[in-house]
Amino acid sequence: MKRRKLGTLEVSAMGFGCMNASGNYGPAPDKNQGIGVIRAAHEKGVTFFDTAEFYGPYTNEELVGEALAPIRDRVAIATKFGFDNEKGGLILNSRPEHIRRVVEESLKRLRTDHIDLYYQHRVDPNVPIEDVAGAVKELIAAGKVLHFGLSEASAKTIRRAHAIQPVSAVQTEYSLMNRDVEQNGVLKTCEELGIGFVPWGPMGQGYLTVKIDAQTKFDPKMDIRSEFPRFSSENIAANMPIVDFLRQFSEKKNATPAQISLAWLLAQKPFLVPIPGTRSADHLHENLRAVDVQLTPADLGEIETALSKIEVHGGRMNEERMMAVDQTV
Repeated sequence: MKRRKLGTLEVSAMGFGCMNASGNYGPAPDKNQGIGVIRAAHEKGVTFFDTAEFYGPYTNEELVGEALAPIRDRVAIATKFGFDNEKGGLILNSRPEHIRRVVEESLKRLRTDHIDLYYQHRVDPNVPIEDVAGAVKELIAAGKVLHFGLSEASAKTIRRAHAIQPVSAVQTEYSLMNRDVEQNGVLKTCEELGIGFVPWGPMGQGYLTVKIDAQTKFDPKMDIRSEFPRFSSENIAANMPIVDFLRQFSEKKNATPAQISLAWLLAQKPFLVPIPGTRSADHLHENLRAVDVQLTPADLGEIETALSKIEVHGGRMNEERMMAVDQTV
């Protein structure tokens, strides 16, 4: 497995998003299955694992902690704070005293004495980002956290946080279907400041696997995509030109659509580390082989030309979740 750097944190070129191992995109798999796929990822060279206290809440951190306990010294664990899980829903809370309390709880669930990368899950408009960065800076000084990250933050917020405590990584949705970070200054800011970038949803939250169609049903009780405009049957059908192009292009490259989607991301910037997630060992191996798919400048040009002619229909998240995305300018 090739290596890349998120700021000064060196990790595998492909990480592993652990959220799906506890459900969210359908019913949760058996715990042993979740542990098995996480450990299989490490056996294949993955050293970077992403979770959050919000996933469950708490259950995903517990799963990740158990899965990685035997190999803790050989991996980097990223987790997140920023929601008031005790109150439920999407209530933000990044007050310094809250951060100091929940980091201890995450450390226990993860069965570790330090968190390699600690993200603010969503920017809290009621707490100055300088106060958040200062609180994490204290945790870093105490050795409980090694690196600071931001998730779904704007370019301006990233700069303000970085001035207080160097930001190692920014995590935001980025894929062939959602390229906002190319337009809103986030990717450019990361490049300028030497900050790594971690795309979540690198395969369009499953859409770019080309296994979803207008007849696909999402259980509203078990699959968060059921609420997302992009996954309505109408928008799935409207977005089929992306699938059609990706299917044809991947056949020409003797790769799968998922591999092309990931290879395209890896080709964008050298400081970019995707975190695809899966509960299937077969899909895991398929995803990881994307690091060996070489896209030439001509290939990238062909993809760019094709995408420029295709409109993406539907928002990436529902209105409530998008309200928690930092739009500071």
